[in-house]
Amino acid sequence: MKEEEKRELYEKSISEMSEILAVTKDKEERMHAICTILKRNMPYYFWVGFYYPKKGWMQLGPSEGPPACTHISYSGVCGAASRGKTTLIVPDVHEFAGHVVCDPRSKSEMVVPVFIEGELASVLDVDSEEYDAFDEIDERYIEKILLFLT
Repeated sequence: MKEEEKRELYEKSISEMSEILAVTKDKEERMHAICTILKRNMPYYFWVGFYYPKKGWMQLGPSEGPPACTHISYSGVCGAASRGKTTLIVPDVHEFAGHVVCDPRSKSEMVVPVFIEGELASVLDVDSEEYDAFDEIDERYIEKILLFLT
């Protein structure tokens, strides 16, 4: 996808989110709206959802796409992003040691930590059926979108 087209889709998504999220204050509803809008607008998004860090595992939160693992270990991309408290972009998940396979159709992944009041509250996980689907544009826009949760 061309960079300009990607930016336009994210700007459209942010505009839609601004309208919807202006009237809802519930964090779970906000997370669900973010997932719904991104899944609908971003053609290379196969699955998008939040995972909450727990002691020893991560729990699925709001998501959009095919069924996903409800509990995952910290060995995968989500766990690594949680432990490192940093965004991870993985061009080929099959080359990521410890990758948790929830759907074998996923080929690339981006995980962005969500901080609320300085604490890690969740991670936003995005999967694509395309290799190397995510880049710095995705990272910047997702980090901007996640500010709706703070």
